[in-house]
Amino acid sequence: MDKYGLIGYPLEHSFSISYFNQKFADESIDAVYENFEIPTIDLLPEVLESNPDLRGFNVTIPYKQKVVPFLDSISPEARAIGAVNVVKVEREGTKTILKGYNSDVIGFTKSIEPMLDKNHKKALILGTGGASRAIDYGLKALGLETVFVSRYMRPGTIQYENITPDVVKEYNVIVNCTPCGMYPHTDECPQLPYEAMDSHTILYDLIYNPDTTQFMQKGAEHGASTKNGLEMLLLQAFASWDFWNGKEQL
Repeated sequence: MDKYGLIGYPLEHSFSISYFNQKFADESIDAVYENFEIPTIDLLPEVLESNPDLRGFNVTIPYKQKVVPFLDSISPEARAIGAVNVVKVEREGTKTILKGYNSDVIGFTKSIEPMLDKNHKKALILGTGGASRAIDYGLKALGLETVFVSRYMRPGTIQYENITPDVVKEYNVIVNCTPCGMYPHTDECPQLPYEAMDSHTILYDLIYNPDTTQFMQKGAEHGASTKNGLEMLLLQAFASWDFWNGKEQL
């Protein structure tokens, strides 16, 4: 039986394990998906050695960047983003070959693209963590200019207190890549001039629990279009399966 899995720490809640095991059951695929909760990425070789049937795995926090030195090859997108969240495992005799990909950018661009029109030329990316780099890559691939928003003074960023109504009118696509508003802190939201938003504003939240965050709700009250991260998550899972099964080659 083929095996797939998720590597990260901690893995208290995993969308992937329930999604893939349900997929395998529904489609009569002789495979299983397991969580590999490892406290350090240095245990990855041990996971590979003790699971000879492992054909591929997803990578989550905090190892999306730390896994890169273990890989034999990496896709151009993943290299540009600097993070990997899908690894294909190939075995040739006693040798194990690891190929790295990034499905964040695929899931995000396919999810947000139908919302965009000619009025959407500039975007604010809330947060500067690993996910924000994939979002930046995806938005630029769709032809948008981007600016990162940070709570702290960092080169190439603007701070929340400097986001005026005029900035929101100009940068009318706003993507939340922070955990602000995620369960159980559902009463929180990024500090923005929501009153400046209108029907041309798009608010995209990578959070999917709760379904509607305060960020989305406050924007919707002023006419903004909103979407949470669940569709992106599903599209990422589809892409992972394609990477593992050879539809995308390195």
